[in-house]
Amino acid sequence: MQFSVIVPTLNEADNIDPLLTRLSALDLPEGSFEVIFVDDGSRDGTPEKVRRWEKRGNVRLIERREKPDLTRSILAGAASARGDVIVVMDADLSHPPERLPALVAPILDGSHDVAVGSRYVPGGSTEGWPLHRQWLSRLGGWLARPLCDINDATSGFFAFRHELSGIIAERARGYKILLELLMAGQGKLRVVEVPICFRDRTHGASKLSLSHQWTYLQRLMTLAGGTVSMGTASRFAAVGLLGVFVDAVLFQWLMSGGAGLALAHILSFFVAASVNYLLNSKWSFLSHHEGYLRWRQFGRFLTVGLFALLARGGVLAFLVHGWHMPPLLAIFPAIAATAGINYIGSAFYVFPVKQNPPSLDVRWRVASFGIIAFAVLLRLIYIGVAQLIPDEAYYWNYAQHMDLSFFDHPPMVAWLIWLGTSIFGDNEFGVRIGAFICSFITMGYLYALSCNLYDKSTGIRSVLLLAVLPFGFVTATLMTPDAPLMAAWAATLYYMERALIADQRWAWLGMGIAFGLGILSKYTLGLLGLAALLFVVIDPGLRRWLRRPEPYLAAALALLLFSPVIAWNMENDWASILYQSQRATGIGNKFSLHLLFFHMLLVLTPVGFVAAFMALAARHERTIDPLMRRRRLFMQVFTIAPLAVFFWLSLFGWPKFHWTAPIWLAILPAMGWMLGQTDNWSKAASRLRAAWKPTIAVCMFLYALALHYVVLGIPGIPYVGFSEHYFWRETTREVERLAAEVEQQTGKKPLIVGMSKWSVASSLSFYNDKSEPLDIRGRNMFLQSAAMYDFWYPSVPPTDRPIILLGMKTHQLEHDIDGNDNITPLLVQPGPIRELKIEREGKPLRGIYYRIAQGYRGLPAADSQLR
Repeated sequence: MQFSVIVPTLNEADNIDPLLTRLSALDLPEGSFEVIFVDDGSRDGTPEKVRRWEKRGNVRLIERREKPDLTRSILAGAASARGDVIVVMDADLSHPPERLPALVAPILDGSHDVAVGSRYVPGGSTEGWPLHRQWLSRLGGWLARPLCDINDATSGFFAFRHELSGIIAERARGYKILLELLMAGQGKLRVVEVPICFRDRTHGASKLSLSHQWTYLQRLMTLAGGTVSMGTASRFAAVGLLGVFVDAVLFQWLMSGGAGLALAHILSFFVAASVNYLLNSKWSFLSHHEGYLRWRQFGRFLTVGLFALLARGGVLAFLVHGWHMPPLLAIFPAIAATAGINYIGSAFYVFPVKQNPPSLDVRWRVASFGIIAFAVLLRLIYIGVAQLIPDEAYYWNYAQHMDLSFFDHPPMVAWLIWLGTSIFGDNEFGVRIGAFICSFITMGYLYALSCNLYDKSTGIRSVLLLAVLPFGFVTATLMTPDAPLMAAWAATLYYMERALIADQRWAWLGMGIAFGLGILSKYTLGLLGLAALLFVVIDPGLRRWLRRPEPYLAAALALLLFSPVIAWNMENDWASILYQSQRATGIGNKFSLHLLFFHMLLVLTPVGFVAAFMALAARHERTIDPLMRRRRLFMQVFTIAPLAVFFWLSLFGWPKFHWTAPIWLAILPAMGWMLGQTDNWSKAASRLRAAWKPTIAVCMFLYALALHYVVLGIPGIPYVGFSEHYFWRETTREVERLAAEVEQQTGKKPLIVGMSKWSVASSLSFYNDKSEPLDIRGRNMFLQSAAMYDFWYPSVPPTDRPIILLGMKTHQLEHDIDGNDNITPLLVQPGPIRELKIEREGKPLRGIYYRIAQGYRGLPAADSQLR
C-alpha cells in the first residue's frame, strides 16, 4: 500500500459521505491507499457514517476515548497505518481530495520527505474565508517563519514518510502537527509545497478557538527555544509590578535629591533589575534555574536589562523633552514600554528551553529576528528625539527650496524630507522617517536577493548583518542621500540578479526604475552599471543581452527618471555634473589608500571586514553547479568592480569614509551564508563565525549607548568632540538670545552669517524659532564656497544692519580657506572674536565662536560680476 490518509474527526457527520465519495473517485490504482478516520468522541453520528464505508476495505475507524487532542489523534492513526506515506487532511472538505496524487508524488518518488498542501505559493488560494480568518492564517505563517522555510506552516493538509511519525511522537505538544514535524526534523527534512485551493467548510462548525490560537503561539515560542507560557508571563508580570514600585520610588528619591534625569533612571533601573532577577530566578522561571546564583546567567540578565535600559532612555527623553511630561510621571510609561524587552530577553536568552532545544540554525534565526527587531525599535525610539546633525539640517534646507536638483546632490533626499515633514511636521521624526522607511526597503530587497542566491536562512542572516554592521545601521538612522541610495542599490541588485541569472525579462523594467531612482539619490549608483557591463562581458552565456532590446529600454527608462537632474544642470551651466566630476578625481589630491582600508574597517567592523574579503576570495569548487558559480561571480563582480573604482580614486585623492557603504550589499548574502556553515569548513572560518556573536552584541550596545549618550547623556562622561556636529538646538537658543541683545542695542535686526560651508547656517535654520525667524545667510557673502547657499542667496547688497558671524573655529571668522583675510575688509567696525558657551542644566555641551560687526560693505564690483 502506497499511502494512508488520516482524517481526524469531531462531529463531522455531514462531511463523511462527500469526502469519501470524492476520494473514491480519484484515478488511483485499487488498493494503493487507505483512509483512517480517528474520531475524538463525536456525538452527531460521525462513527456510524464511517462504519457504513468500512465494508469497502480501504476505510477504517479508530475511536479514541481520551480527551480530544488533534495531535494524539493523528499519531494514533499513524501508528496503525500500513502505507509508506502518511497523509493528513481535515474532514470538512476544505482540503481538496483531488490534490492527493500531486501531494504524495514527491514523497513516493523519493525526492522529498514532506509535502505540504499550501495556500500561499503560486497557484494556491483561499476561498470563502472571512478577511479576519485570512489575516489570522497569514499571521500564523509569518510567526513561524523564524523556525521553518515554508510559506504555509499552519497547513493541515500534508504528507510525509511513515517513519517520521516516530520523531513527532517524541516531541509533539501542539495542535499544528506540521510545525511539530518540521521542527522535529531539525532542518534536515526535504520539504516541498504543493499549491492547493483551500475552501471554507459548508457543513459543521470550525473547531478553531482563541484557546487554540494561544496554544499555537505558546508552542511556537517553545519550539523557538523560549520558556514562554501563561504561568511564566503572569509570574513575570507580578514580579515586574514590584520592580516598577522599586524603580519608581528610587527614581523619585534620586530626582528629588538633585540627581539628573540620566543618573536617576540608570541607578533606579539597575536596583530594580537586580530585585527582578532574584525573584524571577527563584519563582517566575524556577523550573529553568538551578536554585542558586549563577554569575553567567545573572550576567545575561543584566545584558538584557542594559539593552532595555538604553532603549527606555529614548522613551523617557521623548516624553520629558518632546511631550514635556514631568519626569516623575514619564518614568511609568518608560518602564512599561521596555518591559517586553526584559520578558522576551529573559525567556529566550536568560532562561531558555533546555529540554529538546532547537537546532543551531533555528537558534540563529530566532536570534536574528530578535536582534533585527531591537535594531528597528531602537531607531524608531530615537529618530524623533536625537537632534539632527548638520548634514541632515542641510538636506532639510533642500526641502525648503524645492527644485529639480541641487548643486551637490540629486533631489531624492529633498523629496523624501519634504514628504516626511509635510506629514509629521518640521521635526526630527519628520526629517528621518524617510530613512526609516528606506531601511525596510533595503532589508526587503536584500532578503529577496539572498533567498534567490542561497536560501531563506541565509536571507535572514544577511538582513541581520545589515541591521548590525555600521554601514547598515547608521544609513538607516540618518536622513542623508545614503538612505535612499542603499534602498535603490539593493533593489537594483535584486532586479539585476533576476534578469541576468534567473533570465526573467520583466526584471529589466524593475532594474530601470530602481537604477533611475538610485541615481536620483546619489550618482554613485552609476557604478552598478559599470559592474553589470563587466559581468555580462565576463560570462559568455550573458553576452546575448548586449544584442537584446531590454537592457537598452531599461537604460532609457533610468535616463527618463534622471531627467530632472539633467534639466537642472542645463539651467545652471552643468554645475552639479562639473562639481561631482571634480570630486570623483579625489578630495585633497593626496594618496589615501591607507585611509580607504581604515574606512572599510569602520563601516564593516574588523570581523565584517575579514568576512567580506573571505567571501570575495572564496574559490569555486569544481563540483559546484554552474548556476552557483554564476551566482558567486555575480556577488564578486558587483562588489569588486565598484570597490576597484574607490581604490583607484584613493591613489590620487581622499574618498569619504561612507562612500563605500552600499558596495557591501552585494557580498552580504555570501557573508550570511558563511555565518550559517557548521560542517566541512575551515578552522579560520569557524573562528570567524565564533567572533560574530561578540561583534553583534558590541555593535548593538555601542549604538544604543551612543544614542542614549547624545540624548540623555551618561553620568560621569562629559560631552567632548561635539563642537561641530551636535547640540544645535541649544546653540540656536543662545544665538537667538545674542541676536535679540544686538537688536535691542542697535535697533536693527542683525544678519546671521554661518561661516562654515553650510553646517552652521543650515542647523540654525532648522532649530530657529519659526515664529520669529533669524535672517540667516551663508559664507558666500565673503567669496567662499557655500554649496547651495551660492544659489539660494547669490548676493547680499551693502547694509548697515549689524552682522553676527558664527563659526565652529576661530579662523573661520577672519580667514578664508586659503588663509587670506578677505573677511575683515568687508565688515564695518568688526569686533573681536568671542566664544559662546553652550550649556544644558548647568552642564557644558559645546562652544561656538562669534564676531559682531556694525555693517557689511558688500563685494567689490569686479567680484560681484564674477559671481
